[in-house]
Parts: sequence; structure tokens; C-alpha cells
Amino acid sequence: MAEALKQQTIKVEGMTCAHCEMAVEKAVKQLANVKSAKAHAKDGKVEIDYSGELDLSAIKAKVVEAGYLVL
Repeated sequence: MAEALKQQTIKVEGMTCAHCEMAVEKAVKQLANVKSAKAHAKDGKVEIDYSGELDLSAIKAKVVEAGYLVL
């Protein structure tokens, strides 16, 4: 039986457009156990669907590496 997906929302500052959203999504999707990521520039957040464990420090590092601030 497949493990149910869990969701985590991270506050991100600095996204202003669709390109910013794509950059954050691409960065987060590179990490282990992340199944999908949807960034929302207007709301300043990224919603992450994952299975297993999620390494929040790795997510924050990837978002910062992409040029945005994690709140």
C-alpha cells in the first residue's frame, strides 16, 4: 500500500512573478521525498507534497540558493 502524501507549507519572501514561482518549485523538487511543489508569489509561500521524512533545513537552503528568503 502506498504511503499517503503529507503537506508542508513554507513562507518565502521575494517572489514577484511566475518565473520566481518556477525557480522556487524547481529548487524544492530536487530534494529527496518531495513529490510536488507549488509556489504562490502573491501569498509568499510554497506548498510541498512529500512522502517519508522532509528535511526542512535542506529545503530552506535550496530556496535561499535560488535567491529567495525563507521566513
